Amino acid sequence: MPSLLKYNNPLREKIEPSLKRIKEAKERELYFYLQSIEGPSGPRVMIDGKEKINLSSYNYPSIVNHPKIIEAAIKAIKDYGAGTAGVRLLAGTSPIHKELEAKIAEFKGAEDAVTYSSGYVTNMTLVSTLCGRRDLVIMDKLDHASIIDGCMLSGANHKIYLHNDMESLENILADSKKKYEGKFKLIVVDAVYSMDGDIANLPEISRLAKKYDAYLMVDEAHSIGHIGKTGHGIEEHFNMKGAVDIHMGTLSKAIPSIGGYIAGDKDLITYLKHSSRAFIFSASIPQVNIAVAKASFEVIEDEPWRMTQLHQRAGQFRTGLKKIGYDTGYSNTALIPIMIRDEEKTLKLAKLINDRGLFVMPIIFPAVPKNTDRLRTHVQAGHTEKDISIALDILEKSGKEL
Repeated sequence: MPSLLKYNNPLREKIEPSLKRIKEAKERELYFYLQSIEGPSGPRVMIDGKEKINLSSYNYPSIVNHPKIIEAAIKAIKDYGAGTAGVRLLAGTSPIHKELEAKIAEFKGAEDAVTYSSGYVTNMTLVSTLCGRRDLVIMDKLDHASIIDGCMLSGANHKIYLHNDMESLENILADSKKKYEGKFKLIVVDAVYSMDGDIANLPEISRLAKKYDAYLMVDEAHSIGHIGKTGHGIEEHFNMKGAVDIHMGTLSKAIPSIGGYIAGDKDLITYLKHSSRAFIFSASIPQVNIAVAKASFEVIEDEPWRMTQLHQRAGQFRTGLKKIGYDTGYSNTALIPIMIRDEEKTLKLAKLINDRGLFVMPIIFPAVPKNTDRLRTHVQAGHTEKDISIALDILEKSGKEL
């Protein structure tokens, strides 16, 4: 049977512009996505047989190939086999699942935790499970797509405030006070914004949540194993233990596994385990991935020097970028955008630096709004001072050539 996509039809019309854009980028050698990394995604990687300094990985603490984590993975495979072959409520729970959830709760200072099969689905299921048509979700303009999708799925009313603008947030809360009195109000923010690398203003957001009787949920996908003196995230960063009502995080960035989690009140977690569709109807995370995640939390706690070194290297890189004339936006973390604000120049600069040995990805529309094109970089604890210096030299030379 011939493919329907070979003929002019509504589906073909829908996908054609994207296919054309991809084809043109490949023809001009300006397509950088889906490259194969040969070996672990560490501070340096091999791509097409060439070693490059890796500034594209979320491996902030540089633990993706840590011996303890590898050992835990091998043991889990031997103990449990390749997977669970079931959902958590029925035949998909092993002792190690409960051990990881207890570890996450301890790590986040919460009563309990629940894990899901991906970070994306964690946000979607949390918002859609807790919020309904009579409720209000208030989001930062730059919240992750999964939060927005969860809100849309829930049918809840939603309002968006200007990015990290506390006056804008309070105006929404004040305007909504009477209409949503006695209703569930949820403020949802990213701890570290995934495209900009800046940190949510937790002190003010927490104060406003309490003032207007709203709950606060924080997505710590880029926060744990990254910010805070010992990598425990946004509450540690601001020294505000207990400020967050619902902790969300992923197990696929600083924690080099797969999945996501919610940590919070024990009754809330019990409810989610028996009511959230992503828990009830999704296969359980394989035990090997659970073991990797658990060992990763332990390594981060056992080796606090990694956070010290990560913050030092990030400071070195960010300061160096500014010194050679690059705009790093509002970043104050190891996630550092290099703002170009022009798609063509962003792609050409990406080619120059990748050809010279830097593995860096361009971020363009629709991932970010038009005219906010950038290179997005991620510093790792395992980067050396020399790595950072070489990266800055390449960026300076390539920027001048462009």
